[in-house]
Amino acid sequence: MKILIKNGRLIDHKNNIDAVRDVYVAAGKVVAVGDAPADFHPNATIDATNLVVAPGLVDVSARLREPGFEYKATLKSELRAAVAGGVTSLACPPDTDPVLDEPGLVEMLKHRAKLLNLAHVYPVGALTRKLEGKELTEMSELAEAGCVGFSHVTARLTDTLVLRRAMQYASTFGFTVWLHPEDAYLAKNGVAHDGEVAARLGLAGIPSSAETIALATILTLAEETGARVHICRISTREGVEMLRQAKQRGLAVSADAAANHVHLTEHDIGYFDAQCHLKPPLRSQRDRDALRQGLADHTLDVICSDHTPVDDDAKLAPFGETEAGATGLELLLPLTLKWAQETATPLAAALARITSEPARLLGINAGHLSVGATADICVFDPEQFWKIERNALHSQGKNTPFLGMELAGKVRWTLVAGQVVHQS
Repeated sequence: MKILIKNGRLIDHKNNIDAVRDVYVAAGKVVAVGDAPADFHPNATIDATNLVVAPGLVDVSARLREPGFEYKATLKSELRAAVAGGVTSLACPPDTDPVLDEPGLVEMLKHRAKLLNLAHVYPVGALTRKLEGKELTEMSELAEAGCVGFSHVTARLTDTLVLRRAMQYASTFGFTVWLHPEDAYLAKNGVAHDGEVAARLGLAGIPSSAETIALATILTLAEETGARVHICRISTREGVEMLRQAKQRGLAVSADAAANHVHLTEHDIGYFDAQCHLKPPLRSQRDRDALRQGLADHTLDVICSDHTPVDDDAKLAPFGETEAGATGLELLLPLTLKWAQETATPLAAALARITSEPARLLGINAGHLSVGATADICVFDPEQFWKIERNALHSQGKNTPFLGMELAGKVRWTLVAGQVVHQS
C-alpha cells in the first residue's frame, strides 16, 4: 500500500522539522519526506491541507483491562480508542488479572494485541510476583518476552529491602523501574488532596507528604544502586522540586505527569464529582502550576493519559466509595494542545512530550518520521473543537472529568505501520 500525505504541516521534533512537507509511505515505512521518490505512484492520497502531520502519539500509561477486567474494558475497545486519539504506541501497566508476572502472559497479551492490527502494545512487567511486594519476578525473562520496564503500579510495596533488591537487579541488567511515589500508610483510606476542599466536603485526605516521603526513599535507593527509575504520575510542587534537584545531581531518573493533573485541581471536585476521583488525587493550584513549570523546564519528561477506564456503576456511589480513574487515550492530544496554548508552549515542543520523549523513555523506535521509520502517523486538525460526550468516545470507559466540555484537536487520520486504522 502506497500512501501520499500531501500539503500538511509536518511536525517532527526529533528531526527538527516544522514545515509544510509531503510524506510518502510504502510497505509500512516512511520512504520519503518532501520530494517524491522515483516511480512513486500512490494507491491513496490524504490531503492534509491546514492539518498537522505528526508521528503517532506514544502513551506511557494506558490500562487496557485485559486480561481479567473485561467488564470495564476490552483490548479491542481500548485499542480502538487509542487510534481514535492518534495513539499508535502505548505501555500498559501490569495490574491485570492475572498480573503480568510471567513471560507467557506477556507473550499472550502482545499476540492478542498484534492480531487486532491497531496500536502497538508494550507491556510493563510486574516488579514482584502477583504485586504482593515479597518475591521479585524474573525480570530478564519478562524483558525477553517484551516488557519495556517493571512496575509495582499502585500496589503496596512497604518493604524497602525488597525495593532495594529490585533496583539492584534492574541496575545489573539495565532495566528501568517504574514507581508511583505514595506512602501506603499516609495515603491509607484517602480519596482527595488533604486540603481545604477535602476538609469542606468531609473527605479523607492524602497529604503531599505521602508523595514526598515515598519519593525521597526511591531517590535515595536509586542513587545508591545506580538504577534507572521512572517516576509515575508526580502530583505535588514539592515532588517536582525533589526531581529537579535529583536530575541536577545526575541521577538516572525520569518522570511523567498525567494530562488530567496538568489542568485540574482539587476545586474541580465541586460537589462530590466522582469523575474527579483520581489517583494520585487532584491537588492544589500551586501543585498544578508546578507540574506545568516542571514540563516547561524538562524536570518532567512526558505527559501521559493515565488511561483508567472503569464501569459506570463504579462512579455512581458516594465519592469516597467510588473507584479512582478516568479514561484518557482519546483526550491525550487535545489536553496537550490545551496545555500548550495556555502556557505559550510551541506546538513542536508540546508534541515532543507525547511522541519522541515517551518513545525515548520506553526505548522504542517510534515518535519520529525519519525516512525508513515505521509509518505510525497522526494527522489532526489543531483548530477543530469537539464536544467530549459519551457517544463520542470509543473507549468502553466513559468516565472523564471533561465530559460536556469542548476541546480543540481532532484526529482525522491515524496510520499504523502504513495502514489507515482510523479516519474521521
